[in-house]
Parts: sequence; C-alpha cells; structure tokens
Amino acid sequence: MIIDIHAHYHPRAFLAALSTAMEREIGPFVPHPDTDDPEHIETRLRQMEEAGVALQVLSPAAGRGPYGKDESTSVAAARLCNDQHAELVARYPDKFKAFVTLPLPHIEASLVELKRAMELPGMIGLNLHISAQDRSVAEDEFLPIYEEMNRRKGIIFFHPCGNSICSPMIADYGLGGAMGTSLEDAAIVAHLIGKKIPSQFPDITFVVPHLGGPIAMLLERLDNQFSMQARGLPEPPSVTARRFYYDTVGHASHAALTCAVMAYGAEHVLVGSDFPVLHSFETYERTINWPKDVSLPAGAVEQIMEKTAASVLGL
Repeated sequence: MIIDIHAHYHPRAFLAALSTAMEREIGPFVPHPDTDDPEHIETRLRQMEEAGVALQVLSPAAGRGPYGKDESTSVAAARLCNDQHAELVARYPDKFKAFVTLPLPHIEASLVELKRAMELPGMIGLNLHISAQDRSVAEDEFLPIYEEMNRRKGIIFFHPCGNSICSPMIADYGLGGAMGTSLEDAAIVAHLIGKKIPSQFPDITFVVPHLGGPIAMLLERLDNQFSMQARGLPEPPSVTARRFYYDTVGHASHAALTCAVMAYGAEHVLVGSDFPVLHSFETYERTINWPKDVSLPAGAVEQIMEKTAASVLGL
C-alpha cells in the first residue's frame, strides 16, 4: 500500500489558536483542501483514493508550527493541533495517522505535551520544524526532546519552518519556497550530524522531507570538508546521512530522485506529497505517483512506493 508520510492538515480552530500564539494572522491554503471543513475532508479522501494512497500521516506545514514567544498560547495551540489531528484519526483510523506537534522552544512544556499527545489515537511519532524562533532544533537546548524520543524508540519527522534559512540572500530575492526550504532540509541533516545527535540517540528514526534538499549531492563534499577527523565525529558524515530517510517531494524532478536513490538507496526513500502545497502545480495523483515514471534500478520504484514507509512506520 502507498503511505504518504508528508501531508498537512490545519483545522480552523487550530489556525485561530496559532494566529494568537504567533501574533499574526495565519489562514488555510486557499483554495486548497487543508482544513477540517467537511467538503475539504471529502475532497482529501477522494483524492487519496484516486492516487492510490491508503494512508496519510498528518502534520502542520511550514509557518504553522506553534513556536511562539509566549508559552501559554503556544501550548494551547499545540494541544489543540494534537487533539484535532487525533479526532480525525479516530474518525478514519484506516486513512490517517499523525505526528505530535510541540510548543517549542518551551522545552518543559513540550515534554509534558509530548508525553500526553503520544497517548492520543494514531500518533506514531513527532514532528519538529527545523528551527524554533530561528534556533536550529539541533541545538543543545532541545536535547531533552531527543532523549525522550530515544527512550521511546520513536520517529522524528522534520519539516522546514519557512524562514528562508534566516538569510536575506534568500528572502530578499523571493527564494523562500524555491530554495530556502530545501536549504533548511540540508541544514538540519548537517546540524544533526555535526552535533552528533544520531550517535547520542541511536534509537530514533530520522525522516527528512523533500529528498533532503541538496544533501544527496553533498555527501562526498561533507566527508572531505566537514570531516569525521576534524569534527570528532563517530563516522563519516555520508554514513550518518545514509541512516536517515527522505521523502519523495521533489516537484517531479527525475534527476533529483535518481540522485537521491544513488546517494541513499531506495530503501531510505519513501513517499511524501506535501499535501496540499503542490496542488498549485499538479494533481495529488501526480504528486504521489511520479516516481513510477523515473528510470531507476530494478525494484527501486516498488521499494519506494510500497515498502519503505510501511517498514519505517511499522504499519
């Protein structure tokens, strides 16, 4: 079965709470079906059926993590997000699972919410946006989150926060979506490696979206110029990067998917859609099934489409 590990869902009450937490208006992806409006749910289910998707794993999109300065409003938004994701899972247990959302950078409150929300129906891991209040979530202050997920032998799904990687060279040129998010993906892989988080917490499964951004093209360069010896790393960066998993959101780039499969192996690539973000450019069916058109080694497409996600998620 096809499992879409990267799908977004934004109930309207959550968006209202998020607007309060982030102190700015945050709305749905107009006109795309990302809310809990009945017609949006019906459209989502119909599109899943048309695309052959058996299951979506839900999380909030870029700019929709409840990472506000005020702890109380961030906690309220995170709890509402988790509760409403769990409510949809409970209504359609065979169609949806979800990742827990935390009120970062408030660590103690996040640990409380993590323990509470992981007990909700259908929660199968944790979503971390790549930075919180412009601090990489690989920084030491976030280590208690990794400690708890390691204890649980859990999954962490990372997602860009959409801050143009804090660079005016990206933001000022309007490249936040076109380049910034992919650079965030690459940055979190490098940050995790540099902070030795995978070796400290070996029981966590790490999943990075968008084929890992340009990481697949940088493995040998990292080995040479971010070297194991110079950084005191337990293994070459390329080895650690190949332990992660990467989803297929690549705007149907055959070259990007071919590179990712060559770099990581098909058994470390799994289906993702970024639902409903790519609806602006193509159908959901196309977003899901385009890897079938790529000339990959024998068995690679079947591995990506049918096997990797089920194995990673234990479903």
